[in-house]
Amino acid sequence: MGYKVVVAGATGNVGREMLNILAEREFPVDEIAVLASRRSLGTEVSFGEKTLKTQDLDTFDFTGWDIALFAVGSGPTKEYAPKAAAAGCVVIDNSSLYRYDPDVPLVVPEVNPEAVDGYAKKNIIANPNCSTAQMVVALKPLHDRAKIKRVVVSTYQSVSGSGKEGIDELWDQTKSIYNPTSEYEPKKFTKQIAFNVIPHIDVFMEDGSTKEEWKMVAETKKIVDPSIKVTATCVRVPVFVGHSESINIETEEFLDEDEARDILREAPGIMVIDKREDGGYVTPIECVGDYATFISRIRQDSTIDNGLNFWCVSDNLRKGAALNAVQIAETLGKRVLKKG
Repeated sequence: MGYKVVVAGATGNVGREMLNILAEREFPVDEIAVLASRRSLGTEVSFGEKTLKTQDLDTFDFTGWDIALFAVGSGPTKEYAPKAAAAGCVVIDNSSLYRYDPDVPLVVPEVNPEAVDGYAKKNIIANPNCSTAQMVVALKPLHDRAKIKRVVVSTYQSVSGSGKEGIDELWDQTKSIYNPTSEYEPKKFTKQIAFNVIPHIDVFMEDGSTKEEWKMVAETKKIVDPSIKVTATCVRVPVFVGHSESINIETEEFLDEDEARDILREAPGIMVIDKREDGGYVTPIECVGDYATFISRIRQDSTIDNGLNFWCVSDNLRKGAALNAVQIAETLGKRVLKKG
């Protein structure tokens, strides 16, 4: 016996990835419904070898459905997620709306699978920010061994993190630069993204940080340990898919780089590619379509007593969004619903 599963936002980048991953991982689906806004009503999407037509999110009845994967943004989520939850359908939400709600678990299954058990307060589970998800997968096994005191992270985030409009803008701007008769002004981003980097993701806050940077701080504390101090600088780069992060950690106990490498090799969801030679590391283009979070460039930080540096790369549409949501559904199934 399997599950009745809903994917809301099925025509978007993340929604389509959710369908792909549900099929790839052979999630036990007895019945599936794909939902979209009215402007996308009837659009066809693929689920394995099947082709499905989208239904109207506004009129859909969630009664009798087990799990709903939401990839529709905070606005529609605020309206429709409570309706689904009230109908008895467990919502796994990819937006930021519920991440900081104390009654909603924020889950990365390799890190805090037990948090899923708290879903029943609101019948909602939150999926973390894409940049946070891959980082905490790497932090958790090191934290368990040596207790991380402080994290300094700089991100190099692909344009797909801002949706289809971001991908289109990078593509169109790149073409316009090579065609002197055409011009393409920034629309999605604040400045030109082609052949450029922009140290600005989401809105600015009063302390000078951006909301994306704040998310990494707050979410790491909620998922891993509230005592960890985190400072982040988040940068948009002209890469289509795949987020990269330069991470520096300070631990309470000394952790040798070789031991850290061994710990990460054994950790769930991680692939260590760390050769000190040309090309002995992973870049975003190599991680696309993969489930793993890749770790490279592991080395001691000699400027502090207990410091390590490493490079972290992952497919943001997968581990940063769709894959993590499906993994939450799998964890929910094993720990709570116990079907399939």
